[in-house]
Parts: sequence; structure tokens; C-alpha cells
Amino acid sequence: MREDGKIDYLELPAGDIDQAKAFYAQAFGWTFQDYGPTYAAFDEGLDGGFDADPAERTRAPLPVLYAQDLEAMLERVEAAGGVILRSIFAFPGGRRFHFRDPAGTEMAVWSDGAEP
Repeated sequence: MREDGKIDYLELPAGDIDQAKAFYAQAFGWTFQDYGPTYAAFDEGLDGGFDADPAERTRAPLPVLYAQDLEAMLERVEAAGGVILRSIFAFPGGRRFHFRDPAGTEMAVWSDGAEP
């Protein structure tokens, strides 16, 4: 069961999506679900995915937390001193926002619910 504030997903940067998939498939036996030409998800103990979209690519992994009420969680993040880097947006599978914590770490929070 998904819980508010728990790490739920890990997004990893991938310069070449096919190369990343081939490596992890060969080395560890991972399988993937493709979501377009620049994204492939995995479920290997902790759900996650490789993002090769040049417009979205970062050099660091992106921990993604879960929230049942995305708007309320965004307010909690701001009230605690987090800086919203990307307001709530839709993506295949749900909605999410990105923030930077006071230490400078970028994270995201997602919800599988439809817009309120």
C-alpha cells in the first residue's frame, strides 16, 4: 500500500535509453515497460524508470515520494521550507511536482489520482 511521504519511485537519468536498458537487462535481468521513446520504467524491488528526454535530463537520480492529496502535500513542502521547482503537472500515470529541500536535493512527489 502506498503511503504519504514514503519513497515510492526512483527516476534515473539515461543518455541513451536503449543502452541503459540493455545494460540492466544483461547485468541484472531487469525488464522494462516503455512509455514513449525516451522513458522506460522498471519494477525491480523499488519501482523506477530511466528518463532519456534531453529536456528533462538531470545528472542525478530523482527520488519520488507519494501523496494521496498532491495539493495538500505541496503546501506542506512549502511550509517546511521546500522550494517548488516545477508546479503540479500531469504525466502518463498521474500528476507530480518537483521541489528542492533546504539541503539542495531535488525530489518529486506524485499522485495517481486525477486532478481535483
